[in-house]
Amino acid sequence: MMKEHSEQFPACVELNQYRLIEASGTEAEKYLQGQLTCDVVKLAIGEQTLTCHCDPKGKMSALFRLYRHTQEQFFMIMPVDLLPEALIQLKKYAVFSKVTFTEYSTPLFGIVADASGEFCEKICNQLTTDKHVIFSFGDNPKRAIFWGDEQPEKQTNADSQLWDRLDIQQGIPLLYKANQFELIPQATNLQRLDKAISFTKGCYIGQEMVARAKYRGANKRAMFAFEGKISQCKAKVELPNIGTSIEMQIGENWRSTGTILACIYDGNSLWLQVVLNKDVELNTQFRVSEWHLTPVSLPYHLDETL
Repeated sequence: MMKEHSEQFPACVELNQYRLIEASGTEAEKYLQGQLTCDVVKLAIGEQTLTCHCDPKGKMSALFRLYRHTQEQFFMIMPVDLLPEALIQLKKYAVFSKVTFTEYSTPLFGIVADASGEFCEKICNQLTTDKHVIFSFGDNPKRAIFWGDEQPEKQTNADSQLWDRLDIQQGIPLLYKANQFELIPQATNLQRLDKAISFTKGCYIGQEMVARAKYRGANKRAMFAFEGKISQCKAKVELPNIGTSIEMQIGENWRSTGTILACIYDGNSLWLQVVLNKDVELNTQFRVSEWHLTPVSLPYHLDETL
């Protein structure tokens, strides 16, 4: 059975696991269009999307949110763990274009709103529009990211791991250094999210391999979410490492399978993102170390034809 999870909000967290990077210049759009999987040209001012940067083999060097602030100014919400290599790869050919990349130490904050959205409005009302940027995304719960000179006074009320756990529960892939240059975008379900991959915009680095995965069925993997429980309480628990495998039961035996993308422990449960074969039977028993794993429903279908 697929397990559902619900929780009450609102919350505000400092996103110290991310770094703010600006790409700006008269050729910023053109440069990013030839680098990223999303259609940058069609991204309107004030819009954002997940996207990724691949190597020539179609393997992801970076996975992040791209926000268009003006016609010539973009911001990236980049995982700190992927830096500096992700930025080095992204800037590799920038010397030939009128585009500048700037890495900031500006604090980033995430808002997890309740159904009414009142908490999000309360935070926004504390900020002046000329000194911050804010964009919203997602449903159930709604979320927003903002940054700037001002901070939400005494409103930070949750740990940054809450944000990552919500990504896991909402099927938003997380990429860390252990899996950098190891996975094509579709292995993490990016084709089902936002405007993360365009199959019509033309050439970009890794485009041939990404297109082959779609049109020739080359991708045999997908990302799944799991919640883990231990049968008895322990003072110290062993957490799996990102990039390692889980186990599935076959008859009376257990076999290693998959690749762990993300692992979050919130004190009661273990939350995992795992890349597995797309045709895996989810009624199978899964485990990792002493944790019994239960599949968690994702808010989208994995069927490529849908």
